[in-house]
Amino acid sequence: MRDVISERQRDFISFWLESSAMLEYKMIVHAARVLEGVTRLTPLLESELLNRRLGFRLLVKAECLQRTGSFKIRGAYVKIASLSKKQRAAGVVAFSSGNHAQGVAAAAAEMNVPSTIIMPQDAPAVKLRNTAQYGAKVITYDRATGDRAKIARDVAEQTGATLIAPYDDYVLMSGQGTVALEIVDQLAKLKTSADALVCPVGGGGLIAGIATAMAELSPATTVCAAEPEHFDDTRRSLIAGERVGNEPGYNSICDSIVTQIPGEKTFPINQKLVSLGYEASEADVIFAMRLLADEMKIVAEPGGAAAVAAVLRHREMWSGKTVVAVVSGGNVDLSAWREFLS
Repeated sequence: MRDVISERQRDFISFWLESSAMLEYKMIVHAARVLEGVTRLTPLLESELLNRRLGFRLLVKAECLQRTGSFKIRGAYVKIASLSKKQRAAGVVAFSSGNHAQGVAAAAAEMNVPSTIIMPQDAPAVKLRNTAQYGAKVITYDRATGDRAKIARDVAEQTGATLIAPYDDYVLMSGQGTVALEIVDQLAKLKTSADALVCPVGGGGLIAGIATAMAELSPATTVCAAEPEHFDDTRRSLIAGERVGNEPGYNSICDSIVTQIPGEKTFPINQKLVSLGYEASEADVIFAMRLLADEMKIVAEPGGAAAVAAVLRHREMWSGKTVVAVVSGGNVDLSAWREFLS
């Protein structure tokens, strides 16, 4: 277990108390310090042969290779590290279909913090299993009839635990933004920069963090959102100039990025910094998953492949350019992955 109540950690807590009223670039830089020795530097991958076929340079930030199989541990760890000793002793609670669940559970375990995770009973088995194995208490609910947010609030009220939001939290967003710090550094080592960066979007926390960092470090890079068809609430909200929800009655294989409406805190950031939104069909997503396996030898979950799917669907836009696509997660049951790609 890491010693999270050292003098250095007390300095971190003081910083967050002073800086958490809005997401700022300095918070992302600070989050990177918190995550030293915790998260992996995930690779920026490309295939020269694929680039020739596409007519542009596609670089893939493989967060599917991050600890817990997605970017989520970044924000979860930073958020839990920002809590006081008393708050950590009372534990944390979160609700998630899987990636946030695993990120919170793993981060909490590393800091010896009790965690309770509310998950749908039909979540992918690998996500349910891994969350429990990280040491969390898992409470399942019926996705069709249950209210996961209410269950989590009830646990928090009964136990005194801190609710770790899946995306609508500035401290958590700062951790997600560290993805962009790595991307910019990796591009510099390749002696290039990105014309566009495309990111999968659910509630908007990852892209809010990334866009904030890119605005500081690479303002010429266009930051774009990628979402599944029927769940393109961020794309439509950007067009409308206000938060717009999705129509009920649809399902998606991209369970990790399905939300009903952009976050209250994430959307104002994304409205300012995210230029465009793109929709990808389930066929596009499956094609992207297959391409990532064939060309880059990585396993992406459907939601994690949404950015690559959107880039490929709109490939004519990127001719001669350099595009970074974030693969945000790889937590998919092997049997389901095989079925998708068959």
